[in-house]
Amino acid sequence: MTLFFQRLLPIGLFAFLAASASAQSPQYDLLIKGGHVIDPANHIDAIMDVAVSSGKIAAVSKDIPVPSAGKVVDASGLYVTPGLIDIHYHVGHGGAPLNWFEPSAREHEASLGMFADLALQSGVTTIVDAGTSGADTFVQTKLEVIDHAQVRVLAFLNIVANGMNGGLEQTVDQMDVKRCTDMINKFPDIIVGIKTAHYWTSAPWDGEHTPWAAVDRAIACAEATHRPVMYDFWPRPDRTYADLILKKARPGDIHTHVFAQQFPILLEDGKLNPIMNEARQRGVIFDVGHGGGSFWFRNAVPAVKQGFIPDSMSTDQHTGNYLILSFTNVLSKFRNMGVSLDDLIKRSTVNPANEIHRPELGTLSVGKEADIALLEEQHGKFGFIDCGWARMDGDYKIVARMTVRAGRIVYDPSGLSMVQWEKARPQYFQSPGMGNDKPSTADDFPRH
Repeated sequence: MTLFFQRLLPIGLFAFLAASASAQSPQYDLLIKGGHVIDPANHIDAIMDVAVSSGKIAAVSKDIPVPSAGKVVDASGLYVTPGLIDIHYHVGHGGAPLNWFEPSAREHEASLGMFADLALQSGVTTIVDAGTSGADTFVQTKLEVIDHAQVRVLAFLNIVANGMNGGLEQTVDQMDVKRCTDMINKFPDIIVGIKTAHYWTSAPWDGEHTPWAAVDRAIACAEATHRPVMYDFWPRPDRTYADLILKKARPGDIHTHVFAQQFPILLEDGKLNPIMNEARQRGVIFDVGHGGGSFWFRNAVPAVKQGFIPDSMSTDQHTGNYLILSFTNVLSKFRNMGVSLDDLIKRSTVNPANEIHRPELGTLSVGKEADIALLEEQHGKFGFIDCGWARMDGDYKIVARMTVRAGRIVYDPSGLSMVQWEKARPQYFQSPGMGNDKPSTADDFPRH
């Protein structure tokens, strides 16, 4: 053999080995196999497989080969949906002083903010903070929560610059349209709308506090930034609910807490108030915003039975809300009111994505970020409660079994994606020598 061929052999061998390794590399990182896929954005409602590669949806089709993926999850008997979207959630401190518990604090209300990643336990991959922060406090929320959360966090900016629970929500000078507009223009990819809430619910009107001050200023900021307003509203005789949804709210604006106790959803004879469908025809959006004080079965059940279902599901999760622990709890209530699961998924994915003008979310379209929920519909005897301490019994309960965020498995409490410990790879059985050594794991698939 000549010297030339002796030198060429290692190069050829290396190329052969590299080609062999490439040929053996799996086409997909993750394959979710055999689940019932519900993807309303793409009109899919069938048993199909979902493949993920490099954090993106790579394929949605029948019978994707198991050997084509590095990690395979058997989703038989489960529903596979786009990651759910909760457009009413609270994170961060907002206006609440960090020393709220001290006698010298300006305000003594605690922060409303919940741990953002708690939402992942419900199959939720996107949450929208509902006005906890305003123009003066948003940057702190971004640095403290948004930049570090695994769940995607977007926000409605409170028209009150200080935000919620800072003792300034009734100060009209805080409702500064320019400050609101300027902050949205600094973070247009995160701030999806404007929130007005809790304004002057019972005190007499005066020179500063006129009936529509908060609403009008929120609308002014929304028009300047081409975004929707989310209304948390308390009607009064000279500031009626009908005027809000039929005159003030613009097409695409959102009324949250739709089934709260204070709204005339029903007429005295129990029939749906015609203003609800009239407002919907105008393009007004209705959101659940369940919360700890904004959901009554006496409004919700009759309205749903008459065909009025909120456009989007949401929790209003906050530190004072102990009535619901999950987005799936909200879904379960409506499922037991007779709303089909595919309809609920529509109102938890593509609908809220469109409401916040983010159509790239809430879908399993190929090429989009791989946000996926695996849900189970359990059958049995279950009880659910509302904010008036009333119970509704039902036969369905929806639970999240696994959540994938940007291709990473971030929630899998029952180990759908994991091997039995006895069958784990050898590295799992090795104790690390130092505290900073790689932990013993059954596989290397990216997780939380």
